[in-house]
Amino acid sequence: QVQLVESGGGLVHPGGSLRLSCAASGAIFSGHIMGWYRQAPGKQRELVAVITSGGITDYGDSAKGRFTISRDNAKNTVNLQMNSLRPEDTAVYYCNLRVGGIEWWGKGTPVTVSS
Repeated sequence: QVQLVESGGGLVHPGGSLRLSCAASGAIFSGHIMGWYRQAPGKQRELVAVITSGGITDYGDSAKGRFTISRDNAKNTVNLQMNSLRPEDTAVYYCNLRVGGIEWWGKGTPVTVSS
């Protein structure tokens, strides 16, 4: 079993920055992928960014050029630095870990971008 705990969400003005963190614990196997997804009210959950254990990254279109994902394999943490935030970035952000065909989700941390 894997547990994922997110932190760092909150309220920020448009143009501001936030840093989300996710700590993973439990039976974590090598070769897993960690990442962030988000779900806005009334919308489907969408990819924000993912990163492999080797550091290869992939970003959703809305995150490219503004968000940066990073990870610390020794600490089993993944971070998301979000810059130039927009109101449309408002959503609940979920941490995800997957290995093979199995995945786990955190409970989510809300991000609100508003003036």
